[in-house]
Amino acid sequence: MAGRADLAVIFERSPVLLERLAPLVMPTDSPERIVEMAHAIIDALDDRDRIATLNAHPRIGAPAASLSALSAAEQGDDAGAETLRVLAELNGTYERRFGFRFVVFMNGRRKRDILPLLRARLARTREQELASGIDEFLAISLDRLRRAADQDQIRKAMDVDS
Repeated sequence: MAGRADLAVIFERSPVLLERLAPLVMPTDSPERIVEMAHAIIDALDDRDRIATLNAHPRIGAPAASLSALSAAEQGDDAGAETLRVLAELNGTYERRFGFRFVVFMNGRRKRDILPLLRARLARTREQELASGIDEFLAISLDRLRRAADQDQIRKAMDVDS
C-alpha cells in the first residue's frame, strides 16, 4: 500500500509532506505509524508549508469534478443547492479570515451537518484553526490508510484462497 502514488492519493497531493514522508514509509508500517510520521513532519514544517498541506485538500462542497475519487466518495452528493451556496459562502469567509482552507473529517456526516461546525470554527483563533485543520487532515489520512489496508488484506486473502 505504501507506494508514493498511493501516499499522494491518501495525503491529497501535499508535495512537501510527500517528499519527506515517502522515503520513510516501509511496506510493513501500520496506518497509525504512517500518520505518526506524517504528524512529526508537519510539526516540523513552517506555517507556509503547513498551509500548503491544508490547501492541497479540496474544499467541502467543491464541484465533484474537482475532487479526487476519495474526496468525492467521502463528501458524497447529499447537499442541496442552498447547502452548497452556504458552504461556498462560509468557505470563502473562512479562507479570508484564516488564509487557508477549512478541513474537516466528514466521517459519514452530511454537508448540512458541517455548517454549524464551520460557523463555530470561524470564531476561533488562527492558531487554533491551523492546529485543528492539521488534526482533521491527519484523521482523514488515517481513515484512508486504514481502509486501504483493509482492502489489501481482503485482496491477499482472496489470492491465498484461489
